[in-house]
Amino acid sequence: TFCGSWHDLGFTKANGCSILKGENSEEEEHVMRGRQYSCCFTGHRPGKLPWGENENDLRCVALKAKLRAAVESAIHEGMEHFICGMAEGCDLYFAETVLALKKHYPHVTLEAAIPCPTQADGWSEAQRSRYREILRRCDYETMVQQSYTPGCMQRRNRYMVDHASLLIAVNDGLRGGTRSTIEYAFRRGVSVLDIPLE
Repeated sequence: TFCGSWHDLGFTKANGCSILKGENSEEEEHVMRGRQYSCCFTGHRPGKLPWGENENDLRCVALKAKLRAAVESAIHEGMEHFICGMAEGCDLYFAETVLALKKHYPHVTLEAAIPCPTQADGWSEAQRSRYREILRRCDYETMVQQSYTPGCMQRRNRYMVDHASLLIAVNDGLRGGTRSTIEYAFRRGVSVLDIPLE
């Protein structure tokens, strides 16, 4: 089991461990699963996706199928805990994929790694509603910082990689947050499963 060093992070904690949301809104203390059984994700926002926000585009449908196959493969390889950064676009695809697979693999848990409380404030109402629904269904929520700073997204990305042994990435190969997260994962000795963006 894993109980990380949470003292420098600004989220709710109890005895140094994250809080697992229990049924009927009752919170129960649980130690999160070990890093060796944890998988995180990085990918692009709609502005860098060829289909933008049109998730009916066949390329988006194909990507979601690849994501599902990647997550299911990770589960079969022993991954039990999945960490999502909750950005628009591929992050939300990933979170919804894990939630859908929980029906078949009920032991799997999903953690929302939120960079700051205002993450979704500038989104459309439809996307904010989607975000809230995913959060409602997550097993864990980690608030990396209590307020926005220019570096909070990168800090969120480092948090995810530091608590995982596998990174699933949807990547176009260009410079940006996704590529930086992949490079950080390599430096940290974390395996990367790369899904090229076509």
